Amino acid sequence: MDGIALLTITVLAVFVGFEVVSKVSSTLHTPLMSGANAIHGIILVGAIIVAGQASDPWVLAVALLAVVLATANLVGGFVVTDRMLEMFRGRKRDLPADKEPVSKTPEFKSPEVKSPGVKEDFR
Repeated sequence: MDGIALLTITVLAVFVGFEVVSKVSSTLHTPLMSGANAIHGIILVGAIIVAGQASDPWVLAVALLAVVLATANLVGGFVVTDRMLEMFRGRKRDLPADKEPVSKTPEFKSPEVKSPGVKEDFR
């Protein structure tokens, strides 16, 4: 393929990717980012393999640039995913030191278990 065809495919992929990602609701964003992080991990491994087998200095430079960019993309994806998950967690209230948090669920108390062979004293 010539350079114009590759540039055209790249520009179209950018536009399609932007349109697809911008239409995703916030509840589906975290699973989408998890899948994207898995793909970026594969891209990072591929870039490392290419950098390890590069014989031409230009190929090595581009492969190392790909490793740096894939690493930044992977780490950034995990940071964004973590921030999105923080949005779904409840907020913690700051309580004074002398007060303990009140649980809304009743505590479960297990029945007392008697050791075998011990007789109870019935009065």
